[in-house]
Amino acid sequence: MLVTRADPADAEAVAAVASGARYDPEACLIVARPAPRVAGSVTVVTGGTSDLPVARECAAVLDAFGVTAEVIADVGVAGVHRLLGVRDRLAAADAVVAVAGMEGTLPTAVAGLVSAPVLAVPTSVGYGAAFEGLAALLSMLTSCAPGVMVVNIDGGFHAALAARRVLAAGGTPP
Repeated sequence: MLVTRADPADAEAVAAVASGARYDPEACLIVARPAPRVAGSVTVVTGGTSDLPVARECAAVLDAFGVTAEVIADVGVAGVHRLLGVRDRLAAADAVVAVAGMEGTLPTAVAGLVSAPVLAVPTSVGYGAAFEGLAALLSMLTSCAPGVMVVNIDGGFHAALAARRVLAAGGTPP
């Protein structure tokens, strides 16, 4: 069982009917009976620390489905040296989930650095013309890096399931 966008009251209610359920307050996720471990790993990378709630949800869902996930935070393209500094860790993953708000260029930059599939998650963080994630969504949809897969705004859960399917289908291309 998996409950997303959960709060402490939800966790208490689930614990009353599902023994062993655990609540992750950072990911706002409740998991009971996680899946067995599977081969492959996913790296979840964020543009900024404000993208962490969505990234943590994604990583926690991956973990619940048996996938090893690593979160690397705050490597957005405004400080490209930070992204280049984790290039080897990104390249080691079987899939990469790039989570970013504002202008949403992180997935394009990541796709230029790795051969693994890249999944893009726009977030609703930002201000002004970010339009609650719409600007990032449109930027990701029009990425000049071919093959970037985009899920909906704040769709950490959806990106996790898509990444799990990528791994099940054989992961990275030759």
